[in-house]
Amino acid sequence: MAGEDDYEEEETPMLQLPPLKHTGFALFSSLISYATVEHGLIHGASALNDHENIKRTGTLWSTVAHIITAVIGSGVLSLAWSMSQLGWIAGPIALLCFAVVTYVSSSLLADCYRSPDPITGTRNQTYSDAVRVILGEKQAQICGWLQFLNFFGTGVAYVVTTSTCMMAILKSNCYHKEGHDASCEYSGNLYMFLFGVIQIVMSQIPDFHSMVWVSIVAAVMSFCYASIGLGLGVAKVIENGRIDGSINGVPAGSVPLKLLLAFQALGDIAFAYPYSIVFLEIQDTVKSPPPENKTMKEASVISIIVTTFFYLGCGCFGYAAFGSDTPGNLLTGFGFYEPFWLVDFANVCIILHLIGGYQLYSQPVFAYGERWLTEKFPDNLFLTNVYSLKLPFFPDFQLNLFRLSFRTAYVVLTTGISMVFPYFNEILGLLGALNLWPLAIYYPVEMYKKQRKVEAWSKKWVVLQIFSIVLMVVSIVALIGSIAGVIDAKMS
Repeated sequence: MAGEDDYEEEETPMLQLPPLKHTGFALFSSLISYATVEHGLIHGASALNDHENIKRTGTLWSTVAHIITAVIGSGVLSLAWSMSQLGWIAGPIALLCFAVVTYVSSSLLADCYRSPDPITGTRNQTYSDAVRVILGEKQAQICGWLQFLNFFGTGVAYVVTTSTCMMAILKSNCYHKEGHDASCEYSGNLYMFLFGVIQIVMSQIPDFHSMVWVSIVAAVMSFCYASIGLGLGVAKVIENGRIDGSINGVPAGSVPLKLLLAFQALGDIAFAYPYSIVFLEIQDTVKSPPPENKTMKEASVISIIVTTFFYLGCGCFGYAAFGSDTPGNLLTGFGFYEPFWLVDFANVCIILHLIGGYQLYSQPVFAYGERWLTEKFPDNLFLTNVYSLKLPFFPDFQLNLFRLSFRTAYVVLTTGISMVFPYFNEILGLLGALNLWPLAIYYPVEMYKKQRKVEAWSKKWVVLQIFSIVLMVVSIVALIGSIAGVIDAKMS
């Protein structure tokens, strides 16, 4: 085998969608690991790809760091509300159950990184690669569209959340000056519009290779606001001198309404947990020996334990602090008024995170759409011509009119939908429900069964089928609850 120095370092390819292969489709929810995985920052002197000159130096602890930062995001802010809807028994149990589900899903996916053998087989560097190789092109195409839907929906959620945070900052300052009983009401449409303008400008960043700094800032901000939310919850409980809340959660006007709110809460928890869509991209940074699937399974256990501890802290202390009055968003629902500057700072962190996060979810869509059209119409000058603009104090900017038009139209569409449906918890629940079963459960289970040649009606087959069916039911009820929540919010 050639020596280590004979190889050149190359970037790990990003997630791919059928039928085109490109280097733009990957998703880390506001994390440093996104930048490191996708931009080849984790390279060194270690294991080489079996078929490509790519060095991998990922260890157990670097993998744990990637997973934790991939999981923790804006979804953590809705967990206290979810706990309040489910109560002191069902709430923590639901969080723990989703932790177990996430681990099982991760373990199944870890064995699909290589195929046909999970230890010696050929690498599947992305989620879509694994689906294509193991389940076929048709399933890979369906998977790709589900990923697109996830990206687009998350963009909508980020526009909504950003405007909510802007209004929270204004309200915080108003309450501080005028008192907590003052009428401090603001419209979010202006801030959605401003966020859209910012994203139109940022969307002209050519691709992920040009936005490492965006990923890093987004990751730091997500940890800041999540930690502040946890700290404020703990402080509020100490200040109250009691633990609020009940076993049954927030009372509702009727049993059907209570069930719908509980279902929506499950969707919010589902949004906060799974990271299957980027699992194989993380695994593709891990060196071997030991086998990559062994390292990933160990890393999943550690990171899920840490994340669950953090989630239980935010969810339980938030509910304990406010009981039946727990806000939908822990930092924007005004359970906390003081210290107002800390609330403001936390919301600024959220906004900075979401500005970068929106691009992390949108750039894959841009890359795929632009690549597809330019390959379909290679002689169209509107698609291919690039103009060099010389700007004072800045490097030359490469302007493509189609890129400007396409990306602007995409931002306008997500912003417009956000203005029509500006509902934080309902949107998160909807996304969680749509993502949970197909991407986090169905594909991992089906790939595992086919790769391991699990016989129909064997004990393992029955267990996996029950696991998949139960989570499909959970996804359906969460989807029903979230849709009902959106309709109710729109009607009221």
